[in-house]
Amino acid sequence: MPGSHDFNPITAAGYQDLQTKIAALEADRPEKIAILAEARAHGDLSENAEYSAAKRDLRHLESQLRFYTKQLQYAKVVAPSDSAVVELGKWVTVTFLDDHEQATYQLVGTQEADLAAGKITRVSPLGKALLGHQPGDTVTISAPHASYQVQINQVQLTLK
Repeated sequence: MPGSHDFNPITAAGYQDLQTKIAALEADRPEKIAILAEARAHGDLSENAEYSAAKRDLRHLESQLRFYTKQLQYAKVVAPSDSAVVELGKWVTVTFLDDHEQATYQLVGTQEADLAAGKITRVSPLGKALLGHQPGDTVTISAPHASYQVQINQVQLTLK
């Protein structure tokens, strides 16, 4: 668990997403509790599959709620600047120099990563290499089994 001064940088959208997830779980909780109470009323708990399932569902919901609440507690929203420097929250278009393929990624907090949506973390090999650089820079990415280079083509606040 993070220490008292450790915070996890996150985008404003990521922070809002955490709040939305927490609100949805809190809204579902009373129904899960009611289902558990109803299942408990059906008699012998040792052979009551409905009770076991309801208890498991409630435990899962509460576990998710604790997880997201803890993430929110240690989240620090970072607003990107207007500069062309790669930083958290910005969209970066790069060209991979080995095959000349282009890709666009948003640099996000660890809990926001979603490669299918083009969101990479600031602690990933590519994210670490891009941080602090600007268009025209060529950076080397050291991955576990190889190194490769990308050229930064564009850095923007929003995807256009």
